[in-house]
Amino acid sequence: MTRRRTRAHLFLLAAGLLPCAAALGQASAPPPLRSLKSLPPAPRGDAAARLPVTLQAQEIRVRPDLEAVAEGDAELRRGSIAIRADRLTYEQADDLAVARGQVRISHEGASFSGPELQLRIERFEGFFDHPSYEFTRTGAGGSAQRIDFIDSSRAVARAATYTSCPRDGSADPAWLLTTDKLRLDFEANEGVAEGAVLRFLGVPILAAPTVSFPLDDQRKSGWLPPTIGLDSRSGLVVAVPYYWNIAPNRDATIVPKLLSRRGAGVDGEFRYLEPGFGGRIALDLLPDDKQAGTSRRGVQFNHEGRVGPGIRYGADLVRVSDDNYWKDFPGSYPDLVPRLLPLSAFAELPFSGAGATGLAYARAMRWQVQQSSTAGEQITSPYDRSPQVGVRAGGKLPLAGLDYALETELNRFTLPANDYDAGTPRLTGTRWHAVGSISRPWREPGWWVTPRLAFNAASYATEQAMSDGRKSASRLIPTFSLDTGAVFERPTQAFGRELMQTLEPRVLYVNTPYHAQSVLPAFDAWGRDFNFVSLYQDNNFTGIDRVSDSHQITAGVTTRLLDSGTGAEALRLGVAQRYLLRDQLVTAQSDGAPDGTPLSQRFSDFLLVGSTNLVPKWTLDAGLQYSPEVSRLQRSVLAARYSPGPFRTVNAAYRLNRGQSEQMEVGWQWPMTLISGSTPPAQAAREGGARSAVPAAGRGSCAGTWYSVGRLSYSLLDQRLTDALVGFEYDAGCWIGRVVAQRLSTGSTEATSRLLLQLELIGLSRLGSNPLQVLKDNIPGYRLLRERNGDSLSPSSYD
Repeated sequence: MTRRRTRAHLFLLAAGLLPCAAALGQASAPPPLRSLKSLPPAPRGDAAARLPVTLQAQEIRVRPDLEAVAEGDAELRRGSIAIRADRLTYEQADDLAVARGQVRISHEGASFSGPELQLRIERFEGFFDHPSYEFTRTGAGGSAQRIDFIDSSRAVARAATYTSCPRDGSADPAWLLTTDKLRLDFEANEGVAEGAVLRFLGVPILAAPTVSFPLDDQRKSGWLPPTIGLDSRSGLVVAVPYYWNIAPNRDATIVPKLLSRRGAGVDGEFRYLEPGFGGRIALDLLPDDKQAGTSRRGVQFNHEGRVGPGIRYGADLVRVSDDNYWKDFPGSYPDLVPRLLPLSAFAELPFSGAGATGLAYARAMRWQVQQSSTAGEQITSPYDRSPQVGVRAGGKLPLAGLDYALETELNRFTLPANDYDAGTPRLTGTRWHAVGSISRPWREPGWWVTPRLAFNAASYATEQAMSDGRKSASRLIPTFSLDTGAVFERPTQAFGRELMQTLEPRVLYVNTPYHAQSVLPAFDAWGRDFNFVSLYQDNNFTGIDRVSDSHQITAGVTTRLLDSGTGAEALRLGVAQRYLLRDQLVTAQSDGAPDGTPLSQRFSDFLLVGSTNLVPKWTLDAGLQYSPEVSRLQRSVLAARYSPGPFRTVNAAYRLNRGQSEQMEVGWQWPMTLISGSTPPAQAAREGGARSAVPAAGRGSCAGTWYSVGRLSYSLLDQRLTDALVGFEYDAGCWIGRVVAQRLSTGSTEATSRLLLQLELIGLSRLGSNPLQVLKDNIPGYRLLRERNGDSLSPSSYD
């Protein structure tokens, strides 16, 4: 036997003890081992069998080919396995390590500690008595009476607990999962608890024969915690989702649900992501709605892909069973106009050659209109287009630097089945159009001049007679414009910053002859909004069917302050106005509809815009439309946001459209309480690095911060609260609680209210309804208290 009473290091080959181990006392000491916080992944197969066993301790006794006994800060390493203990014995013949006294073992992202361990190193087979454990990938862990290691990827814990809250014994964890048996499968990334009881603040809130959960933030199949919510139309809503991780690029979620006022139903979602295409299918089904007395359903389908020589194609479909679906189930299919549901398909092919680039395309669009039976709440939908076929191209002509652009398109316009008839029949039919332009830009540093000649041609064939009795018509309208501007710069200083100030005047001259168009269809024409962008357009209408006759000059000037170091914009101020050189006969109505009354007012309204973030932590935006004719504001938007730090934001906005709407909005996310001298758990997690989703277990305290979140929208014209969202979040470090109340207007006298409750147990799952998307959509500047790692195909919102 060889013994060293000073600090020693012993290297043992996996195939047996070194023959020269007996001479260890005479050999020079090997270089000391480096202490690592984590070990690299262990090799597999034959490479694993050749790994040496490394033993280190204050005292080591060796019997060659039999065993080695290490005492005093003993440590054994083999690949990614590291065992530390007061006393450690390694039996070479059986590849068995026996450790006693303050034993700790680390292996591939998991660590275990306790009084006694027996482990066959190569097979990672053995047991650990009364251990505590932690999974570094989630920051969660617990304790057990015994853990049996089946192999390097699987283990079984008896009478086990699991939590991400501190486990230093100073207090009971805020949440704790207790189980008769806990099966851990690190290869499948799954923990399965049998005879599980989940306690929150000492109160049992969930009991189940089996509960499964992920061992890191990757996806896995299994039942997800139930979601519970309250709805003023549907009552208590309880859903129990099942998530199916079919493959890395495909998954599905099936959600049986019960609505206390309506009955039982099921939702489903299937997602796929293949090399050449990807998409999503979702189905909501309520076979027997007790309130409506009929079946209710909704379906959504999204698909995009590429095929052949650069062809891109896709489809988008949303359909529901009835007109009241958007009222009874708000938020099911969010859109800019929830009462208009699309069915669209497209295919397009980019092309280039001979100095030109372009796009050939074919599309179709149809709408489902969820119409209201209440007078004054009906809506007029856009036209269906089936089909829409066209080509766009542009480039440079080999003549004196000329630029050109051309678009030609054929459309068939029909009306949706449930369109609202306001008393004036809407024409349907076919339109071919071509729009194009030729320009010669001169650009130099500090200035530009661009003369441009454009045309808009269209030919119509209608199914009904137009107001003059014809069923076909065509027209060609030319436009000449001259756009010129300059940029002047000078360095300056403000608010202690080095800045660059610019002065950017711009003048646009437009001349379009008058052409009578009121008898022609208005399939897609609508008056442009009055803003800084539309003022510098040569046509006051969107779409093709109306071209405003214009002989006008638009002049404006913008000044900006730019950060000299980064180029970021710190301030912008602009003013612009249009002057008519003759009366304009083709105009829009006050609501934007075409064919308004002629305009003889020479000077348009003034438009003033401004934005700045010069004042630290503040962002200010303003837009004013002032009428010199009546000497008052016609429209205005004033907005301010104060964001002194993460998870702290307050914003307010005032919007006026004289005679139509006047509205105030306030939104916020702000901490309400904070333990003196502590860092908010969300901020601490954010500062902790990329894997900030979970704080390290046992570090810090579960005492945390209350946050208030909300958004209120109030109509000063109607003197009523239109939409409201108010809630509270509590971030305790190892769990987050959320309660959010939302009120959505569904008519002038109707509204739907919802109560969303969620308990997020860090490292386990989320229980209750998911208000996170609602908060992000409604509160400008809102940030999740804990960002999860991005995953393009992660479990659905029920996670």
